Amino acid sequence: MTESKTYSFFLGCVMPNRFPNVEASIRLVLPKLGIELEDLEGASCCPAPGVIRSFSEPTWLALASRNLALAEMAGHDLLTGCNGCYGTFKETLSVIREHPERLKEVQKVFKGMGLKFKGTVEAKHLIELINDINPEEIKTLLTKSLEGIKVGVHYGCHLLKPSKNRPWKQTQRHTFLDELVELTGATSTKYKDKFLCCGAGGGVRGSQVAVSVDIAKEKLDNMIEVGVDCIVNVCSFCHLQYEVSQVQLNKELDEKKYQIPVIYYTQLLGLAMGLDPSELGLGDHMIDTKPLLDKIQGL
Repeated sequence: MTESKTYSFFLGCVMPNRFPNVEASIRLVLPKLGIELEDLEGASCCPAPGVIRSFSEPTWLALASRNLALAEMAGHDLLTGCNGCYGTFKETLSVIREHPERLKEVQKVFKGMGLKFKGTVEAKHLIELINDINPEEIKTLLTKSLEGIKVGVHYGCHLLKPSKNRPWKQTQRHTFLDELVELTGATSTKYKDKFLCCGAGGGVRGSQVAVSVDIAKEKLDNMIEVGVDCIVNVCSFCHLQYEVSQVQLNKELDEKKYQIPVIYYTQLLGLAMGLDPSELGLGDHMIDTKPLLDKIQGL
């Protein structure tokens, strides 16, 4: 494995409040890949790109820049595991670098706060770092093949777009997350409308719950149709959407049709590393992971 590098870890709002189990898997797995995490002291909400920015773009820019400034002052690039947070930071850096006058506006807001910000910091998604590691190096850490496990991969919107300030190859058919899933031996299973939004972003989950759940239902139905064993995502908000929507749908239908375990990529990778499922937080999900774990145990 390459030499370790330390990043300022930005948790965001959803992960620490709703999914400490996902956080646990990230903190357990990333150091094994040479990615060290240092908590970003004093961090606030990112804030969400589809909500705050719509009401007050200058407020959004200043708040996002404050989080980036904290990482810059700590001497590390910022690392997040939430697509929305990632989108906010990538777009903020794009704005202040393409329009230097906007950076000056932010610096004026910071005057007297003890914050120094030049915009030299970078913002990374943890899957971006994992994707940059030689796959053969990752394979040396794997002790358990997940062959036979059918995965419904969900990328999420803000991870990929806008493509002009994302590091991925510009295509409408990304495969990098599928390839990382298949490193574990699992199969990334094709399903209809794979790149459709989960239905949570842009304030939809908060303001139009029925619409939000209906979008999630379409994707869940498509994954059920092809018989996936689990959904793998890399965004704490998408994670929330798929877990909570299944609970809501089962309650509405008064049956348990929707029972697809929703797991974060570091949880899947941790299983392939032979790590204890409980330490990866796999006993603390709204949708029971036991059928998935039993199937993996039997492989």
